[in-house]
Amino acid sequence: MPCIKIENLTHTYFPGTPLETAALQDISLTVDQGETLALAGATGSGKSTLVRHLNGLLAPTAGRVRILDGDVADKKFRRQLWRRVGLVFQFPERQIFSATVHEDIAFGPRNTGLAGQALSERVSQAAAAVGLPEDMLRTDPAELSGGMLRRAAIAGVLAMHPDILILDEPGAGLEPRARESILQRIKELQVSQGTTVILITHQLDDAALYADRLALLKKGRLLAVGPTAEILSRCDLLDEAGLEPPFTVELTRRLAAAGINLPKTPLNPAEAARLLAVML
Repeated sequence: MPCIKIENLTHTYFPGTPLETAALQDISLTVDQGETLALAGATGSGKSTLVRHLNGLLAPTAGRVRILDGDVADKKFRRQLWRRVGLVFQFPERQIFSATVHEDIAFGPRNTGLAGQALSERVSQAAAAVGLPEDMLRTDPAELSGGMLRRAAIAGVLAMHPDILILDEPGAGLEPRARESILQRIKELQVSQGTTVILITHQLDDAALYADRLALLKKGRLLAVGPTAEILSRCDLLDEAGLEPPFTVELTRRLAAAGINLPKTPLNPAEAARLLAVML
C-alpha cells in the first residue's frame, strides 16, 4: 500500500524572477509502506529538492504530493510532518549541538512531551538500533569518531519513531566499513519495524545492496524507476543519468565483452563470485 504518492510534481525556485529555476518537472512516483527506495542522480538532478517535499520543507509549485494520510499542500498537515517523516541530512553530525549524546538524541522526543523513564528508554532503543554503545550516551559528541557521530545523529531522528526515514548520503565521508555498518543497521530497521526508507545516494553499490527499487533523476526529471536489479542492468540508463555503474555491473559488462555471459547481473561481489563459480 502506498505511503507516498507523488503526482505530476513540479517545483520552481524564485518564480517570476530572473533567478527562476525549474528544479523538478512533472515527477510522478509512488512508494509502498515498508520498502526501501533509492534515489540516484548526478549533482543538480533534483534529489534533495524532491525529498524536501516529503517532510513538509517544500510545497509543490504544481502537482500533488500525498504523504501517509495527508496532502503537503495543507499547511497545517505540513507543519506536523516532522513528527512522522525523519530526514537525515548529509553530514548530519554537523547538526549535533547538545553537551552529551544522550541529550542530543532526546531532543526531538522531549519536544513532543516525552519525559522520564519513557524518554530514557526511547533514547536507549534508538542508540541500540544504530549500534551505538550505551556507555557512549554520556559522552561529549566532540569526542566521538566520525562513524559514531554519524550513528548518534541518525539515532536522534530514529528516536522520533518516524513512519518514513529519509537518508541523504548517509555514508558520505565515512570509510567503507563504517558506511556498510550504518546502512546494514538501517536495512535491519526497515525489515523489523516496517519503516519506509528513502535512500539518496550516488553510490550505486549502496543501492544494489540495500534498495528494493531504484529511481533515477536527471535535471529535475524522473528518468526511470523500477526494481533495483532491473534498473542497474540498464547501463544505457546509468550512462544517461551520469552515474558510474556498481562494480559488479561493470564486471558483468566487461565479461560479456570478452564473450563470458553471466546468467544474470549480480548485485554484490558475493553473488558475482557464486555465479562465476557455477560457470567454472
